[in-house]
Amino acid sequence: MKFVDEAIIDVLAGNGGNGAASFRREKYVPRGGPDGGDGGRGGSVHAVADRNINTLVDFRFARIHRAGHGENGMGSDCYGAAGRDVTLRVPVGTLVYDAESGALIADLAHDGERARLARGGKGGLGNLHFKSSVNRAPRQCTPGEPGEVRKLRLELRVLADVGLLGMPNAGKSTFIRAVSAARPKVADYPFTTLHPNLGVVRAGMDESFVIADIPGLIEGAAEGAGLGHQFLRHLQRTHLLLHLVDIADDTQDPVAAIRTIARELAKYDAALADKPRWLVLNKIDALAEGEAERIAREVKRRLRWKSPLFTISAVSGAGCPGLVRAIADHLALARHETAAPAATDTALATDRTA
Repeated sequence: MKFVDEAIIDVLAGNGGNGAASFRREKYVPRGGPDGGDGGRGGSVHAVADRNINTLVDFRFARIHRAGHGENGMGSDCYGAAGRDVTLRVPVGTLVYDAESGALIADLAHDGERARLARGGKGGLGNLHFKSSVNRAPRQCTPGEPGEVRKLRLELRVLADVGLLGMPNAGKSTFIRAVSAARPKVADYPFTTLHPNLGVVRAGMDESFVIADIPGLIEGAAEGAGLGHQFLRHLQRTHLLLHLVDIADDTQDPVAAIRTIARELAKYDAALADKPRWLVLNKIDALAEGEAERIAREVKRRLRWKSPLFTISAVSGAGCPGLVRAIADHLALARHETAAPAATDTALATDRTA
């Protein structure tokens, strides 16, 4: 199935039914009075996150989603039936924006999470609501309200703990194959990865994390070179970025390649550029003994690199277990630090209430 991570759709909620102006007409019941019922509520359009859906491809073909209209009220105190609701099933990690204003409507980051995208119109009031001691035979009723009509932009951001960055042919797909059960395409030419791939990495009996591989970046990606940076949005939810660098390519300066990716990140999103980023120097199996350590020292010196740096071979697996263990420890610490302030805030709120 083709990977689609963006779609434009129109959602039309149902109109409310009209209220009825009716009077009771029954033998032996003189002056029966008003008995017009209310109109039914118009149907609403909802979205729900479904972990069994991976792309937004269905919304490329079905662009208009219309809920049912409410039925009109009738005599004999009969209320109109409510309109049929419509529920759109979208992948977990979908963001819903108003296409005209750009406002964020919903962020469906968890399986089963729901959001109302367009509200159905209220039903009109029948004339039975207008009777009073001075108005025994009201003839007024109200029409139903129109339902909301909106143009929406759906944007999918995959949910992963770790994101892979690098130039084309840096070995990202080979790495994700080495540490997880994911099987992205691997070949000896650039841009073999055309859409994001996810892999679950097992770091222990009860430890795992999700890693995302996106197509490689090249200089000028912000201006649309290569595949551009259209897939960088999938790294915005990650906690850690792994920057893979091919150090076996004699025609490429590793430091220049690293700086190129860093510039493209900054052009796309400053917050993404500020995420923790580790360097992973790949393809050490293709180097002479001791050469990888020399290149690592040179890279650290020229970049004045203070964050973690690893040397691995995604083909042979050398260095991969240690890298996976370090990632798992980093994520566990990050989750602990995130949970601690939340627990403190809850305790403070409890103390104030007591």
